Amino acid sequence: MIKTGSHILINALMREGVEYVFGIPGGAVLPLFDALYESQIKFILTRHEQGAGHAADGFARATGKVGVCLATSGPGATNLTTAIATAYMDSVPMVALTGQVKTFLIGNDAFQEVDIIGITRPITKHSYLVKDVKDLARVVKEAFYLANSGRQGPVLIDLPVDVTMAECEEIIPPEIDLPGYKPTYEGNIRQIKIAAEVINNARRPVLYTGGGIIASDSAKELLELAEKGNIPVTTTLMGLGGFPENHNLSLGMLGMHGTAYANFAVTTCDILIAIGARFDDRITGKIDEFAPNAKIIHIDIDPSSISKNIKVDIPVVGYAQNTLRELNKHISFVERREWFDKIKQWKEQNPLTYNNSGDLIKPQYVIEQIYEATNGEAIITTEVGQNQMWAAQYYTYTKPRTFLSSGGLGTMGYGFPAAIGAQLGCPDKIVVDIAGDGSIQMNIQELSTVVRLNIPVKIVILNNGYLGMVRQWQELFYDKRYSSVSLNGNPDFVKLAESYGAKGFLIEKKEDVRPTLEKAFFTKQPVVMDFRVDPNENVFPMVPSGKPIHQMIGTMA
Repeated sequence: MIKTGSHILINALMREGVEYVFGIPGGAVLPLFDALYESQIKFILTRHEQGAGHAADGFARATGKVGVCLATSGPGATNLTTAIATAYMDSVPMVALTGQVKTFLIGNDAFQEVDIIGITRPITKHSYLVKDVKDLARVVKEAFYLANSGRQGPVLIDLPVDVTMAECEEIIPPEIDLPGYKPTYEGNIRQIKIAAEVINNARRPVLYTGGGIIASDSAKELLELAEKGNIPVTTTLMGLGGFPENHNLSLGMLGMHGTAYANFAVTTCDILIAIGARFDDRITGKIDEFAPNAKIIHIDIDPSSISKNIKVDIPVVGYAQNTLRELNKHISFVERREWFDKIKQWKEQNPLTYNNSGDLIKPQYVIEQIYEATNGEAIITTEVGQNQMWAAQYYTYTKPRTFLSSGGLGTMGYGFPAAIGAQLGCPDKIVVDIAGDGSIQMNIQELSTVVRLNIPVKIVILNNGYLGMVRQWQELFYDKRYSSVSLNGNPDFVKLAESYGAKGFLIEKKEDVRPTLEKAFFTKQPVVMDFRVDPNENVFPMVPSGKPIHQMIGTMA
C-alpha cells in the first residue's frame, strides 16, 4: 500500500510500542504532525525542546522502555542537544526525531538548517540522516534496536521534510541484522569461574554496582549474589535502587558525597567486584589511591569501559543479568566476621547525620519526611546540586527505577521534565521532583505542560537562596569569596505556580513540613512546594577534588 513517509514513520513507531512522543511542532515536521493527528500515539506538547528530551529520558528510566522526543529543524533540534547528551552520559535508551530542510537544500544554509548529525555525533550511540523514503521503516526499527541493546543510549533520526512528504509502498522491515554491531550478552564462562574462585577466597570483598544493574533488570540477581556470598554492596548515584538500602549488606552510595563507610570499605577491600559501573572520577577520587590493595573484577556489557579509568584484573564482558546468573552458580557463603565487624564499627562512628536542632528547616529533614510520607514508594527525580545529593543520601531506595537523576552530565533543569515522563509512564505512582531554587527555574516553563494535561507531579523546592553547591565549594575552597551564587530576586514560587494554574504551598516552619507533604501527595494535580531551608547547610561527607575517597570532610575518621 502506498503511503507518505510520515505515515510510514508513525506506523513504525507504533510497531515499536511507542505510547508517548514529547516535543514541539515546527515547519520541517508539519507532515509528521499531520500523520500524528490521526494516530493512537499521544503527543505531549512541552514548552521547550530540552523539556521534551528530559521527559522522554524520564519515561525511559522509569519504565525501561525507549523514550521518544520530536523537534523541528534548526533551533528545535539544537535545543534537544543537552537532553541527548544527558541520556548519552547515563546510557538511557532514547530516540530523538528531528526535522531537516529538504534534501536538495542541505548544505546551502537554508532557513532553520543545522548539521544536527555533526553536532550530536559525539553524544549519540548512532545517528541517521534519511535521504530516501524507502529507508524510513528500516531506520526506525534499527534505531530502536540500537537504543535498547548493548550499552543503551540515544539514537537520532534526522528527517528532511521532502522525505516525510514523499510516497512509497510501505514494507515492514525484516529482523535486524547489523554485521558490525554484535553486543556480547553471555560472559566468558572461564572468566566467570575465575572471578567466582577469587570472590570465594576473599576476606574483604565489596560489590560496587552502577546503573547497569538497573538497565539490565539485574536487581534480583545482584541480591542473590550478595546474600549467597555474604558480600556488602555499595552503589553509584546511577545505581541507587539497584540494591535495597534497608538491607543489612547495604553500604549505601560511595564516592564524593557517598557514605564514609562505603568509601572506607572500598579503600580497604581485597576484592572489588564492579558490575555495570564505569569508575568515573566522582567515584574513584584520586585514582592512585582507589582500592589500592584490591584485585578488581569488572562485569560490563561495554568492553570500552573496562580498564578505561582503572586497571582491571579480571574482566568479564557480558550482560549483567546473564553474567550474574552464571556467576551465582559458583558462589559460596563465607562468614567474614572480622570484615563485617569493621564495617559495623565504621557505620557506628560515621553515620549519615545532620544537626536538626533549632527552628530552621533542614533540607535533609524534608527528604526524610518525603520518604516517610510516601512509605518509600515514590519515584524521585532530582535536579543537580545540593538537592540531588541530599535526595541520594536521605531517601532510602529499595527498588530499581525509583531514582532518576542526571549523573554523568550533571544537568540542572533535568528533574522536573523527567518527572513528567516518569508520571506518564507510571501513572499509579507518586512522582516527586526534588529541586533547588536555582535549578527549578531552568525548565520551570513546563508547569504549563503539567497543568494543561493535569499531570500530578509534585515539586519540592529546597529554597536556600543560593546556587547551593557552588556556594559550598566557594565556602570550603575559595575563602568564602561568594561570587555570583546569590539568588536574591527569586520569584514567589507559590504565586508563580498559581499563575500557571498549579497548587502552591509556602513552608517556613518545621512543624508544617509533614502536613504539607501529605496534603500535596493527596492532591491529584500538580503541586509546587517552596520549603525555605537553612541557607548555610552543606552536603557532607565530601571528598575534596583530587583527594582519595577515604579523605573526607565531615567525618570522624
